[in-house]
Amino acid sequence: MRAVLIVVMMSLGFAAQAEMAPRDGWVVLQSDKDFGALVGSVKAAAKANKMGVVTQAGPTAAAKSRGVTIPGNRVIGLFNNVYAVRILGLSTAAMIEAPIRVYVTENEDGTATLSYKMPSTVFAPYMAEADADLEVAAGELDAIFMAIAQGAVQ
Repeated sequence: MRAVLIVVMMSLGFAAQAEMAPRDGWVVLQSDKDFGALVGSVKAAAKANKMGVVTQAGPTAAAKSRGVTIPGNRVIGLFNNVYAVRILGLSTAAMIEAPIRVYVTENEDGTATLSYKMPSTVFAPYMAEADADLEVAAGELDAIFMAIAQGAVQ
């Protein structure tokens, strides 16, 4: 029994550190940049595409302060007040999803990956209760976030 528990714990630890994989409704882009460079490139690409950095969070620095080393990991919330006001006018509930988050993760080889849920996926649960413009706005945001992502990983 103990051996089984050790194998399960080891496999869970490996899964927790696995690199991001494609999944439905997500965009996952590999980069040749290191973690810090990709975080900086995301912020620059967001600004170039008129999106503001609204939030940032990641466990890497806090873990390090506790003596725990983990790969670089940062969630960056991006949005724009024009879209916030527009979406709020279409669905009060949908605004719980703003800002849209992008996820920068450090890979074992020192490169980093940029991942995010497509805005159309994020806002999909609210489409039925909202004006048709929510789908239009989500599509516009899909294009903006793709431009941010492509600009960041280049």
